[in-house]
Amino acid sequence: MNSAAKVLLAGSLALFCGAMVRAQDSNGPLTPPPTEDHNVHRVTTTDPAAVPPALPPAEIVKAFAEKEDLYLRVRAGFGYKKTVKLTEFGKDGQPSGEYQIVTATTVDSDGRVYEKTVEKSQSSLHYMELLPGGGLAALAKLPAYPLVSSQLKKYDLRYVGDEKVDEIDCYIFNAKPKLLERANALFQGVVWVDKQYLEVVKTYGKWVNDLGDVHPKEFPFVNFETYRENVDGKYWFPNYSRSDDFVHLKEESIPVRLVIKWTDIKPLSANVAPPAAPDPAAKPKQP
Repeated sequence: MNSAAKVLLAGSLALFCGAMVRAQDSNGPLTPPPTEDHNVHRVTTTDPAAVPPALPPAEIVKAFAEKEDLYLRVRAGFGYKKTVKLTEFGKDGQPSGEYQIVTATTVDSDGRVYEKTVEKSQSSLHYMELLPGGGLAALAKLPAYPLVSSQLKKYDLRYVGDEKVDEIDCYIFNAKPKLLERANALFQGVVWVDKQYLEVVKTYGKWVNDLGDVHPKEFPFVNFETYRENVDGKYWFPNYSRSDDFVHLKEESIPVRLVIKWTDIKPLSANVAPPAAPDPAAKPKQP
């Protein structure tokens, strides 16, 4: 990809580009990196897009936002298993501390849907603190679909180029809030949109309000790289999200990583009333 097609991220926002694969038809899988240790590289540029897209940018945005509306609406009708893993790394680049929790969608006798913990490891973390009901739960609940139709008026969405990511030809858009708010955090980052089907296949970015970056005080994670997969032959749901950062100490900085995976994504029983779809305008939970 030439420099004119690379992505501008406001300020110091870094762009992580990982490998992803999708079949050529609309029902093909979008495969996230096979392990948490996949290679990433950082790309920043101020170059404008050299070649305009085949479709007007506004038409592309309208099309992918309408599909985001659909995915947000139907997502509440699906159950899943969710694995959240925190890792600290030593000077040798190997894990020096870890914690993992696995939850699964469960339906109680009254038909109410909730997440039940099915597995939890003993924490060997040295620097990140785990608080009951704290930041880990908040990070796992960040909105998955920030750019739905009702929210577009809050954003400047600028076409910045195209990129072939493995076998997917993508349009690339930079998303930036027009005006930061106090009550609601907004998405700032990049979206990759499939050229053929005009649907978001990957995002990288963070949540911000007028006070700055939104993240729980006990964790430094701000920027998230998120992949999606095809579910039920027609819906695209996030199935892998990763954030890399550092815990800064007096004399050193400790590399840390958060990975969230959603697996076994299946429709809930027909007689179960799914929870209401989350409001994309709602403020992500924070301390």
